[in-house]
Amino acid sequence: MHNTRIMAAVSILALSLGLVGCMGGGWGGGFSMPPTPVETTHAKMQSVSDRFETIGTIEADEAVTVVAEIGGTITRIPYEEGGNVGRGELLAQLDDKELKAGLDRSTALRDQSQATFDRIKRIVDQGAGSAQDLDDASAALHVAEANVSFAKAQHDKTRITAPFAGVVGARKVSPGAYVQPGTPIADMARVDLLRVNFTVPERYVNDLTIGSEVRIATTAFAGGEAIGKVMVIEPKIDARTRSVGVVARLENPESNFRPGMSANVAVTLKERASALTIASEAVFLEQNQPYVYVVKADSSVSKVALQLGSRSRESVEVVGGLDESMMIVKAGQQKIFDGAKVMPVSSLDSVAAAQKQAQQMQADSGAGK
Repeated sequence: MHNTRIMAAVSILALSLGLVGCMGGGWGGGFSMPPTPVETTHAKMQSVSDRFETIGTIEADEAVTVVAEIGGTITRIPYEEGGNVGRGELLAQLDDKELKAGLDRSTALRDQSQATFDRIKRIVDQGAGSAQDLDDASAALHVAEANVSFAKAQHDKTRITAPFAGVVGARKVSPGAYVQPGTPIADMARVDLLRVNFTVPERYVNDLTIGSEVRIATTAFAGGEAIGKVMVIEPKIDARTRSVGVVARLENPESNFRPGMSANVAVTLKERASALTIASEAVFLEQNQPYVYVVKADSSVSKVALQLGSRSRESVEVVGGLDESMMIVKAGQQKIFDGAKVMPVSSLDSVAAAQKQAQQMQADSGAGK
């Protein structure tokens, strides 16, 4: 839209100046082509980066399906579906009466074995008992302690808890249901920290490093972009696709991104703090060779071939053909040619001002007649 307005103003101004030139010719002077107004800019030094863009998949940094480890009847499910839970928070409780009784029994037997061991040890210390009696009492105590540990572990499994802090989904069972070992209770995931999986062609592998910056955007979150870091570069290149798998880690504190989304991924491969750049719209192609028009001291233009490097929507890196001191045509290339005279202006406002000046010159010429 901006360029369209500029070109319209440029065309009107060129026509106005042409009329003035023709009128001047009527006073005895020969006709001369007026300079063409063009928007100009300068090449400048700025930081640029080489990027590789691809499509990736967002995954939760941690995601599990919570299951029952033992059989039993569910007595309650206290969590709020779709809500956040902390690590170790209770998700489901199984009927624990039988296992609690077994734990109490094992604890009582352990206490009895401990008392027997202590009594025999005192007797042996007084020289009235045998070492064999002490060894037997010690072995019995160790067995009793192991039984307590086993009973406690089994009893603990009646409490199905969150393995990490995250978001828990809809419940898959209801209170009163009997579950077998492995029965799913709920899905849960950590969404404040995400993983983005994507692949990179083998030719970029040597430029990719752990910690490289990754910019991530999705169509589901229009206008939003997040920055992550490369955390994993697979050690093996896929022989079929000649690409390597990469995983980036992304912080997601506001939960804008969700596991399972596709992602537009831009990986920063190299950065140069000082590079010569020009506006993208200044470049035009002829037979796949990029050119720009350079404005010389006498206001004529010269077509210059370029060697380009990194590119973005706003600017391109120039690695050959220009230097920082050169003025180039940013808009209006369609109206000029190599050697043409131009009137350099720096913006659309300047074009409008030049147009107004030409109209005034035309009016003054008409009054002079």
